[in-house]
Amino acid sequence: MINATKPPRSRFTRRSTAEEVTAGIDLRGKTALITGCNSGLGFETMRVLAGRGATIIGAARTLEKAREAGARVDGQVIPAACELSDLDSVAACADEINKRGQPIDVLICNAGIMALPELQQKYGLEMQFLTNHLGHFVLVNRLLDRVKEAPAGRIVMVSSLGHYTSVAGGINFNNLSGEKRYVPFLFYGQSKLANLLMSNELSRRLKDSRATSNAIHPGIIKTALGRNIGNIRATFAELLSWPVSRSIEQGAATQCYVATSPALEAVSGHYFADCNPARMSAHAQDPEMAARLWSVSEKLAAEYL
Repeated sequence: MINATKPPRSRFTRRSTAEEVTAGIDLRGKTALITGCNSGLGFETMRVLAGRGATIIGAARTLEKAREAGARVDGQVIPAACELSDLDSVAACADEINKRGQPIDVLICNAGIMALPELQQKYGLEMQFLTNHLGHFVLVNRLLDRVKEAPAGRIVMVSSLGHYTSVAGGINFNNLSGEKRYVPFLFYGQSKLANLLMSNELSRRLKDSRATSNAIHPGIIKTALGRNIGNIRATFAELLSWPVSRSIEQGAATQCYVATSPALEAVSGHYFADCNPARMSAHAQDPEMAARLWSVSEKLAAEYL
């Protein structure tokens, strides 16, 4: 499951910023697609990569949000609408990008939702699993040929340390709807484990190509992602996490590093935190679970692939 190419350790730390880890890297002539480009880590990633010369396809839930975000960036940004919880929207977004016929050098699956307080469902699936995992699964698969066409295409999945705190068994394939029992943070963890398992399985499937897939943990950052956990809990969490928390500029560093570092060109199937290789949970290292998730995801999204 894991690529034999061992990722090198970098000199960067959790206090490094996205600008620092991309310093001196020339991205002119390259195209990067970023989901969730309109705020938080997605916007900072877009801003920094555009500043290094990349053409950005900035995807947000609506075209208006994507355009507004792009207008605040110094560089070339192509706005795109991609509502990850609406698979028709995801498919339409991919179709528009495919029409351009250009290789995608970097595809960063950044957008997500966290800890919805009440169970929400669509297509019979729990919303975090749908949005964080299945929406990106459809997007990546529909654009995979564009990534493979790049000289060294990279897919970066934004997972989380939260993948350690998933539901019992890692992925509960018998309760993807959440109807049997729903616990907000455990289901968030399940969706982040799904991101990591998808990246690992994708890496295996890309082994005979020039493309790579890696996953990252951005760190503990105060962004709009935590808007659902409530003011009191958010304040408490902020106080507890203060010693290890970081700014948005620091939080975007790892995905920018994995997306652009020349040292990682042949590295695939790994998990990074603080711009360095990190340990995955036992479930994340399970190739059978990764293969099963891929197969189940194909069936769930069959008409969109």
